[in-house]
Amino acid sequence: MKVKETIEYLEQGKETKLFETLYGKADTEKNRQRYVALLKGYGAAFGEEKDVRLFSSPGRTEISGNHTDHNHGKVLAGSINLDCVGVASKNNTDKIHIISETYDQDFTVDLKHLEPSAKKAGTIDLVKGLLKGFEEAGYEVGGFDAYITSNVISAAGVSSSASFEMLLCSMINTFFNEGRMDTVAYAHIGKFSENRYWDKASGLLDQMACAVGGLITIDFADPASPVVEKIDFDFGSQEHSLIIVQTGKGHADLSADYSSVPNEMKKVAAFFGKDVLQQVDEKELLQNISAVRSQAGDRSVLRALHFFEENKRVEAEVKALKENRFQDFLQAITASGNSSWKWLQNCYTTADVQEQGITVTLALTELFIAEKKRGACRVHGGGFAGVIMAILPNDLVDEYISYIEECTGENSAYRMRIRPYGAICVNEYFGK
Repeated sequence: MKVKETIEYLEQGKETKLFETLYGKADTEKNRQRYVALLKGYGAAFGEEKDVRLFSSPGRTEISGNHTDHNHGKVLAGSINLDCVGVASKNNTDKIHIISETYDQDFTVDLKHLEPSAKKAGTIDLVKGLLKGFEEAGYEVGGFDAYITSNVISAAGVSSSASFEMLLCSMINTFFNEGRMDTVAYAHIGKFSENRYWDKASGLLDQMACAVGGLITIDFADPASPVVEKIDFDFGSQEHSLIIVQTGKGHADLSADYSSVPNEMKKVAAFFGKDVLQQVDEKELLQNISAVRSQAGDRSVLRALHFFEENKRVEAEVKALKENRFQDFLQAITASGNSSWKWLQNCYTTADVQEQGITVTLALTELFIAEKKRGACRVHGGGFAGVIMAILPNDLVDEYISYIEECTGENSAYRMRIRPYGAICVNEYFGK
């Protein structure tokens, strides 16, 4: 359909069910108008006579499996109702033209020149990396025009970059590869781009969660071929919401803190002649605990113990969801959060012990949950600064947001829901 046809189609309300599935009833109309505005923006920039398609790629939340993927462990993640959306069409050239409303960017990438810049930074390098990843994986690429916007919160641990990457992967798959690619291929291409064109040592978690959609568990025992399982569970049916709270950003450079987690876990693995903890038997660690403490250090041991127990918790959480034992699932989330705080120790940086936004926010949230006797919370993502997650009954959400924003500031708490779809061409879901 052309631009005006698509606008008319959406304004007729024919896809209300689809928008409710993606965004929830309360936000259906707002997002319908968001798509209409995007189409108008595309028309003004590129013309209204081309056949266009709509695309959507969600942000993600890490529900459990905190700091396990880099040592080839297990995670539980989900796609959320915040997304990166785009209108695109083939342009039959060797150039890709992208306009991003969100970041006020307008740039073109030449398919004949995909070498990274000297800085290896920014959106253009990321796009070049994606295109090169497609080529090296044996897939087709071609020229297209895209007009994009995103409401995936930056610097909130919900993977705004991965959401953008998977959106472009969906476009390229749809336009040039007949939709035959699976979402695992998307994730590997996103990882390739970040590793090679940003020099960022990212894994596959963010991309996988954004690409696949819904609740998923991932086993990274073989990182080249991670085992992905989609969990058939309707989170919304439990009358609970997921809230992400921005606690305030630390001022120090946290690179050393982040790197210390995988490095210290690997130090324990090295004691046993292994590369990562997934290759180590927990019982063997316990049998040699004194020697490991002496060689690797106490914090390394604690972080290794977190790794092993966190893997077990992910398994228990998945089992609880499959058996519809939601309260048991929440108890495991609480245990996971406690382990991150006490054993993994990624809730604040030791470089500035007076800056503890995460721990203060967690403490206040725990007080709220203790009073109400319902809900769960934990640090979200990498930690040390940034974001926490709370899972609360819907009837407590507004009260909690008012309560916590007294500490974290206005508009710092975001109510989210798990959506069942990952990175998609929206047109393919019309009429379903």
